[in-house]
Amino acid sequence: MTPSSECDRLAQRRTAIVAAARALFVEQGFDRTTLNQVVAQAGGSLATVYKLFGNKEGLLDAVVKEKIIPGTEIVRRFAGRGGDPGEILRMIGSALHARFLNPEDIALTRLVISRSVADPHFARHFFETTASLTKEAMTGLFERWRDAGVALAGDPASLAEIFVGLIVNDLQQEAMSHGAVARTSVADLDRRIDFFLRGAGLQP
Repeated sequence: MTPSSECDRLAQRRTAIVAAARALFVEQGFDRTTLNQVVAQAGGSLATVYKLFGNKEGLLDAVVKEKIIPGTEIVRRFAGRGGDPGEILRMIGSALHARFLNPEDIALTRLVISRSVADPHFARHFFETTASLTKEAMTGLFERWRDAGVALAGDPASLAEIFVGLIVNDLQQEAMSHGAVARTSVADLDRRIDFFLRGAGLQP
């Protein structure tokens, strides 16, 4: 087997393992899922799991990062289009809200909350590699607008934190309430973003 084909094989195996672990973690919870169950569903061997992820905590980290980090890609994709800041923020807000509040992400967020209680290091690492990166991407966008002469009623970092909070609050609330609190409608989200735009000086 050539080095290239070996890399391809490992990449395919990694994808299968992460997919199986994600399904099992969501269905059974992190603590009740064993690596043997993951291997039975994904194929391969325990040796491959340890080689690729180190342990079950490393596998959870890979599952979470694969699902949540694309939030930064949403910010960058819409930011690259140019145009009116208000319209760009509406598109980003709508896309992030749809992305983060799908049932699988909500279930994974419950896992993260539960795991963070038992493992503060995991909590810190999760924040540094997910929510923090989304805020950094938003801060960069507000800085770009400021440098281009757009008048902002606040510093870029604070505006980014508030804007991302509009979305993350719903995700956390949904994860903790298990549906006891009514989900934010499209109209409600639009009103929130309108309120933010007025406060940020981007809309009369």
